[in-house]
Amino acid sequence: MINIAEVLETNKMIRDENLDVRTITMGISLLDCASTSVDETCKKIREKMLRLASNLVKTGDDISNEFGIPIVNKRISITPISLVGASSCKTVDDYVKIACTLDETAKDLGVNFLGGYSATVAKNMTPSDELLIRSIPKALSLTERICASVNVGSTKTGINMDAVRLMGEIIKEAAELTKDRDSIGCAKLVVLCNAPDDNPFMAGAFHGVTEGDAVINVGVSGPGVVKCALEQVRGESFEVLCETIKRTAFKITRVGQLVAQEASRRLNIPFGIIDLSLAPTPAIGDSVADILKEIGLEHPGAPGTTAALALLNDQVKKGGVMASSYVGGLSGAFIPVSEDQGMIDAVEAGALTIEKLEAMTCVCSVGLDMIAIPGNTPASTISGIIADESAIGMINQKTTAVRIIPVVGMDVGDSIELGGLLGHAPVMNVNRFDCSKFISRKGRIPAPIHSFKN
Repeated sequence: MINIAEVLETNKMIRDENLDVRTITMGISLLDCASTSVDETCKKIREKMLRLASNLVKTGDDISNEFGIPIVNKRISITPISLVGASSCKTVDDYVKIACTLDETAKDLGVNFLGGYSATVAKNMTPSDELLIRSIPKALSLTERICASVNVGSTKTGINMDAVRLMGEIIKEAAELTKDRDSIGCAKLVVLCNAPDDNPFMAGAFHGVTEGDAVINVGVSGPGVVKCALEQVRGESFEVLCETIKRTAFKITRVGQLVAQEASRRLNIPFGIIDLSLAPTPAIGDSVADILKEIGLEHPGAPGTTAALALLNDQVKKGGVMASSYVGGLSGAFIPVSEDQGMIDAVEAGALTIEKLEAMTCVCSVGLDMIAIPGNTPASTISGIIADESAIGMINQKTTAVRIIPVVGMDVGDSIELGGLLGHAPVMNVNRFDCSKFISRKGRIPAPIHSFKN
């Protein structure tokens, strides 16, 4: 039973500590929308999305108002479009037409973002996959709500280095086509290794082919709540520290479970997973970096940062798993730079570099996220960064990702303003030594020996 003390505690989390349900995301399968005609495919996509998601935003708002729980975003994830468009799309512009249809439909539905303009090419690329990938820069430049992702590797298959090389070029092109908006196209494009197919968080969300026709996933975030809880046990032992994080994560996840079940019931769509991710926002007091500082670091990047992040990530997952039988996605701690004021402060103080962030990604939930770099960074260097992150994911059997923004016309020391949840970011220094001969090799890096488990 829930007692009055727990109700009051939850109210305090929402009122004072930035607890929110970050997103209700409806996953929609578009496999049955495939056609031999682009126009027919677009028509079917629009009809199905409008039929299934017409009440998504209203339902989220109603639940938020009735329960007093902020629900920040309502989103949609769809089947990777490279699969849906394979029969009809023969040119880049065919795929762009689908992107514009998706964007217009998302706008009409009132959702914040739509994820799934995606391809999964961990082993190789079909002609459709490559066309979709090459269409990404133009698609992102012409749309507002579309998010794109490409999965270039996995523990089971290795790393598709041809796709890695291509993605370095695609990111550069996306930056150029949106240079008038601080290269914001790159902020909606993520390159993944070991991508989960039940992830409600953008930009890497898509509706996996193992999913049903539609599903409701909920992403919960509460770094401010965790920080406030840790303030009460300042100086205590690691055992107390871990127990406090775990108990707090349990409470946060229960809020998400309540919202997910209610949304599922009202929309008459099956409940999928709760993603408990300590995903920060630019708001003061809503920072993963501040949690690390409360644990005992002067700034993220100081010695001990990777150990502290590993502890935090593990306890968040343990608490979440106890609160729901269906915890999935990318649950744990996110460490984006632009979306976390504490991370920005650490970069500006000289405590945090890309190399240290890369080390931290070995133990966090994602990877190098929302990092602005000089616009003149070569495509091969960006591909090298993607390869390094993919290797961490492949070897460690975890999801890793790169969402990096080469800001056209800017250099180290400059700053970009992306607005909203995307925040602002200082342009960070990148290792300038050349890796082009490595990146230019064709083929793929084989799967590691420990992948052979059948």
